[in-house]
Amino acid sequence: MAKILVAEDEKNLREVLSIALEEDGHDVTLCENGKIAIDALKREIFDIIITDLKMPEADGISVLKTSKELSPDTVVIMITAFGTIETAIETFKEGAYDYLTKPFNINELRHTINKALEKKVLTEQNILLKREIESKYGFENIIGRSPTMQKVFTMIQKIASTMSNVMITGESGTGKELVARAIHNLSPRKDRPFVTINCGALPENLLESELFGHMKGSFTGAISNKEGLFEVANGGTIFLDEISETSQNLQVKLLRVLEDHSFKRVGGTSDINVDIRVIAATNRELRDEVKDGKFREDLFYRLNVLPIHLPPLRERREDIPLLVEYFLTKYSKGNAKKTSPEALDILVNCPWKGNVRELENTIARVVALTDRDTILIDDIPKEIRGPALANEMIPYDVPDEGVDLDGLVKDIEKNLLLNALDKSKGIKTEAARLLRISFRSLRHRLKKYGIN
Repeated sequence: MAKILVAEDEKNLREVLSIALEEDGHDVTLCENGKIAIDALKREIFDIIITDLKMPEADGISVLKTSKELSPDTVVIMITAFGTIETAIETFKEGAYDYLTKPFNINELRHTINKALEKKVLTEQNILLKREIESKYGFENIIGRSPTMQKVFTMIQKIASTMSNVMITGESGTGKELVARAIHNLSPRKDRPFVTINCGALPENLLESELFGHMKGSFTGAISNKEGLFEVANGGTIFLDEISETSQNLQVKLLRVLEDHSFKRVGGTSDINVDIRVIAATNRELRDEVKDGKFREDLFYRLNVLPIHLPPLRERREDIPLLVEYFLTKYSKGNAKKTSPEALDILVNCPWKGNVRELENTIARVVALTDRDTILIDDIPKEIRGPALANEMIPYDVPDEGVDLDGLVKDIEKNLLLNALDKSKGIKTEAARLLRISFRSLRHRLKKYGIN
């Protein structure tokens, strides 16, 4: 049942609509002109408005505009006896859901109302789903219900209020910057700047200038004095992503900032004092870098006061369905798409070398290219489906009792051969193409496994 307002100056049509809609179980409010309809909108909220375009005192466009101002989620269906393309375009521009020309069949209106209600329900479900995900399993835009991610959330809450430096480790795409932002947003420094820089994105001399600033004439191109990011972030937090990419020379200068809370601009002679919290991140194992002499041990211990490790997505696969739902809601823009069980299995079994970032990009791409409401296996890019299929057939962890590697490989090869023959309806040249092997290689493998 919906709460529907009907604004129509023709008495007979108004009564016909009232009878039909009430028979369908809707709660109907009748208005004989636009002004009465606008007054009603100021008093109540309606699910659907059906309004004539041409009415005395206030027309349907006025009703539509008032509705969008007072209740943007209310669906407005415009009806008129003077249908033109220009009028239709105008109503859609103002936010009308649909446009019907008189005379229309009452069943046509019923169909439009049902579609509108379905869309409204799906939109509300999307909003509720997003809120549920964010409230139950979300933390500062980080999504996860797995035990490992819950530990990360707990750690963030514990360390946010401290002043100590933080080291975040994890593969590319695991969300290290999101964690850094969450720490800053929950800290006493939240009202001060949060400044980020990727240390691997700039050559050494430019990175030094970006971090510490420079004085006019200190090097070619230094045409004026420039503040560094440490100055910009004073009182707040600076996030040094890919800290392992810094040179030994720059590491010495970073160490001084951490020890003395001061530095000099490039070409400068005066010390600049700062109050700053440093959060660093890397996708490498810094202890190994220290052993190999590539990263200063004293700087490592200065940064690694509070360590947080973000697990790769393949180690928290129970989070993938939740992340898929979250990104579908994010990119569907009200058109609630869902995944078939088979497609979701593929997504869950993909190795996701790019982690959450790769998953998000994949969902965004699928949503953009898929017209259907349900995402099927064929909608998932081939480069995702292939590794996922292999992952599904191969156990990711070696069990305690061990595994028969040769036997497992043979089973996989035989199953793929049979599957390719089935898909190609027994045509061997097509099966060879599907498996990306030569016809001679296919014949040899079929003979090897006794497949006729």
